[in-house]
Amino acid sequence: MRRFLLLSFLYSSFFLLLVSCKSYQLKDVKSVSNTEKTVENLYFSSKEDYVYKCQMDIYKNHISGILIIKKISDTTHRVVMTSDFGNKMIDFEISESDFKLNYVLADLDKKMVINFLKNDFQELLRQKYPVAESFENENFSIFRSELDKKNYYLSFNKENSLLTKIVYTKNNKEKINFSFEAKKPTFAEMINLEHKDFKINIKLFQITETE
Repeated sequence: MRRFLLLSFLYSSFFLLLVSCKSYQLKDVKSVSNTEKTVENLYFSSKEDYVYKCQMDIYKNHISGILIIKKISDTTHRVVMTSDFGNKMIDFEISESDFKLNYVLADLDKKMVINFLKNDFQELLRQKYPVAESFENENFSIFRSELDKKNYYLSFNKENSLLTKIVYTKNNKEKINFSFEAKKPTFAEMINLEHKDFKINIKLFQITETE
């Protein structure tokens, strides 16, 4: 299974050159004045352990395991992935600007694989977003944030103010879509990460919940 994972990453890298993305546009929304200067993704803001069942679908291959995320400082998280049997696959510390690899399984110790995980988790764990534009529709408040020539669209449910989606775009192309199901702002019971230019989908399902 581990070799399937590596082969899938290599396969997806090759097809990235052949796949094009449609320009991303918000639909059925209206522009509103900015009432917020900054919005936040608080789902990993607690210093308790976040433990998820992890399912990865990479082309026709399915990989499952356990993912543990812990905030170890104001800016840094530690991420550990293990197999279903508890064997460690990768262990790293990550912030918006730094990445420290503590351990990686030999089969996964490839530059492309490490960069893929680094980039995905930097986006998932990013907390603060400056607001450039604000939009709304009947059910959601949507904020566009611009960082390092990348755009993020964050959708908050008007009824409970919870973050439900982050769309990450670059060069006006949708790159990653993060979807959240949550009952409170500091913990998402389910997270779905979908790449738009790779045939890769990662789902996280709650095992333990923070207080």
